[in-house]
Amino acid sequence: MKTELKEVLTKVQSGEMTIDEAMLIIKKEPFEDLGFAKVDHHRTKLQGAPEVIYGAGKTPEQIIAIANSLKDNGAATILITRLSEESAKIVNEKISLDYRKEARIGIVGEIPAPDGIGKIVVATGGTSDIPVAEEAAVTAEVHKNEVVRLYDVGVAGLHRTLSHLDDIMGASVIIAIAGMEGALASVIGGLADCPVIAVPTSVGYGAAFEGLSALLSMLNSCASGVSVVNIDNGFGAGYMASMINHMESKG
Repeated sequence: MKTELKEVLTKVQSGEMTIDEAMLIIKKEPFEDLGFAKVDHHRTKLQGAPEVIYGAGKTPEQIIAIANSLKDNGAATILITRLSEESAKIVNEKISLDYRKEARIGIVGEIPAPDGIGKIVVATGGTSDIPVAEEAAVTAEVHKNEVVRLYDVGVAGLHRTLSHLDDIMGASVIIAIAGMEGALASVIGGLADCPVIAVPTSVGYGAAFEGLSALLSMLNSCASGVSVVNIDNGFGAGYMASMINHMESKG
């Protein structure tokens, strides 16, 4: 992924920008101290994407202030995760917000066009896993990825999974999301020829231990190429999938 910092250095190399001009850009305040938050404005330069706002535990007023700080410093699209519907309504009074209720995500600005190397497939074991899947899918879309959703393709009816082999084999990254025993990740890991990010969910009966059972199953997967994020962490999976889908040669 071409970060802003890399673009600055490229312009210096080509003569489009002087060293002094580049130094001025790089020396700009790396963060803004709002008292209750230090908003990281160098995140885009270092990682190619602006800081994401975690909405849970923040007041609407705090979210608005952080979002305005990011906008004022050039962020074209801002992602707010774990945003309640009540907070979204208040935020939307001050900042135009695209709220995705199922994903609990608010988006400020336009979703950019995809520019990844391929497609990200987001698959769930069941319908109950869709909220976590939507958090992953929307996160990936906001970070410039084409997303294919395969919902309710769990191992209780394996033929449902196998009916999507073209999508599975054509993906550059797959996010496998499941609760209960979390077997979907191993099944997809055994079918796919790309990295698989497993997301355990807190869906399941008592012995599922609110996702711990699925987490341990995914961690013990015998399929090669499967990595695991935390329980219900759709955002983490979507962000990591985007990084993989934007990899370029370091040579």
